[in-house]
Formats: sequence, structure tokens, C-alpha cells
Amino acid sequence: MARLPRLALAGHPHHLIQRGNNDQAVVVDTADRQMLLDTLGEQAQRAGVALHAYVILEDHFHVLATPPTAEALSLWMQAVGRRYVRHFNDRHGRRGTLWEGRYRGTVLQAERYFLPCMAYIDQHPVRAGLVEQARGYAWSSHGHYVGLRTDRFLTPHALYWALGNTPFAREAAYAEMVHAGPSRAEQLMLTEATRKGWAAGDAAFVERLQADTPRRLALTRAGRKPRTQGTSAAG
Repeated sequence: MARLPRLALAGHPHHLIQRGNNDQAVVVDTADRQMLLDTLGEQAQRAGVALHAYVILEDHFHVLATPPTAEALSLWMQAVGRRYVRHFNDRHGRRGTLWEGRYRGTVLQAERYFLPCMAYIDQHPVRAGLVEQARGYAWSSHGHYVGLRTDRFLTPHALYWALGNTPFAREAAYAEMVHAGPSRAEQLMLTEATRKGWAAGDAAFVERLQADTPRRLALTRAGRKPRTQGTSAAG
């Protein structure tokens, strides 16, 4: 089966994952982590991409971002790759590729999956057994959203602002949401949609998006139009 082109739609939030080649480390120490974070933030600003959330792990990273154009995500990630891989190879005396290939991603129905996706990202170090609570992991955006520090490259989404009328109220509401975590169904949807490149949203959302792009947004049978029943990450 031919590989689908990357799914990227202007003005919609996207969840992206970039993994190391053969699950190798993409960061070795604090200096690498800081360089990768700085590169993600700086190149997002240059591409006009709103970076909402991130987590950097040893062999991969997640980001949640909204592009101004369909091309901006690829331009952003290409720029990150060029700058960071050069840094990593020079610093660690290596050659060749660092990433497993192209990043994986999905477009999100914001009102349904944006905040669950933020919680999903923040909870990753907890699920991996690296920390007991999300606030204990330094290399995610969680600390910014619960008032522990300020990440200057982050752009809070309107749905985060709507969590409360004051910074304290928003931080407390968000901390509680992350502590509860996404539901099992939300977690499965986000995992499968990102891995397979389908849109994450309900049938009406997928149908609206499908009218604006020839790229299939849901799994289909040969010779049939894209199905939009239920969620779009089926199969």
C-alpha cells in the first residue's frame, strides 16, 4: 500500500511524534535536551507555528502545535532536524540519520481532543515509569501550565484559557485534569490516529475536513469514499 502524504491542515492543532532511528537515543544529557527544546521553540516561531505542548524523552519527542499553513509543519520539523541533528552528531562524534524517518502525526478536533492530548503528552513520563507525577518531569510543558515555570516559546490554546478566569484557577484545573489523565478511549484514539495518520475526531468533523482535502482522513475500503462513522482512527 502506498504511503499517504502527511496530514497537515492550516489552523487545526496537530499531535506529532518523532522517534529515533531503531529506537536509539535522540538526547543523551541535559545539554541535548535543552538544545532540542530551544530548537523546537525557535524554529516554531520562525515557521509561524503555535507550539502548545511538548515532552522530550530519551528516544523520541511529542509536540502539540497549530500551523498557519499546511506546509508549515513540515518546514518546521525539517528545520528542527537540520539544526538539531547537526548538533547531536557533532557533539557525540557520530554520522548519519538520527530519526527513524518522517514524523508521525494527526490533526485533532480541538474541542474534543485538544485538552486530552495535552494530558496524554504530560502523562507520558508517568506511564513510562520515569516519575510518579507529571510535575516531577522537567522536560515537558506541564510545568508551564501548572505555574512552576515559564516556557517562553509556548502558546496556550484558547481551550486552556477557558479552564479558569485567573492563572491560579487555570493551573489548578489543568493539574487536576492531568492527574485524572485521558480516558482509555481517548488514549487509544490519540495513539492510533497519530500512528496511522488519520484525523482524530467525530464523524462530522472528519466529513468537514474531507471536503477541503483530497488526502484520505480515515481508513477506507478500496474504491469507496472515506468512511466517517464514529472515530476516524479505525483499524
